[in-house]
Amino acid sequence: MILHICGRSEWPESGDYRADSLDEVGFIHCADYGTVHMPAGQFFAGRSDLVLLVIDPDLLECPVRWEEADPPGDNLPWFPHVYGPISRRAVVAVHEFPAGPDGRFRLPAALAGNGN
Repeated sequence: MILHICGRSEWPESGDYRADSLDEVGFIHCADYGTVHMPAGQFFAGRSDLVLLVIDPDLLECPVRWEEADPPGDNLPWFPHVYGPISRRAVVAVHEFPAGPDGRFRLPAALAGNGN
């Protein structure tokens, strides 16, 4: 499974999901269970309206490529990038994704035992 962070209001009630990055850079940024805290802390600090999409890559109708972080660097993980819209059927769960009292993001309890 791969994960994507978005605002609650950005997750459509029907139809495919398209992040702005799909038009801007050609793909949708994702992460895995062990790295999702990195983009969460870097790009979503202070937000309280987030959800975490759990995506089954085998159910996507577009390519997923694991690529270096941008900018690349030593000891930085690679991240999954989805090269097309994310179909609703590929999203197997949606979880609230608030920061903890200390401002840090952690996997929801329902996901905490998965790959971490």
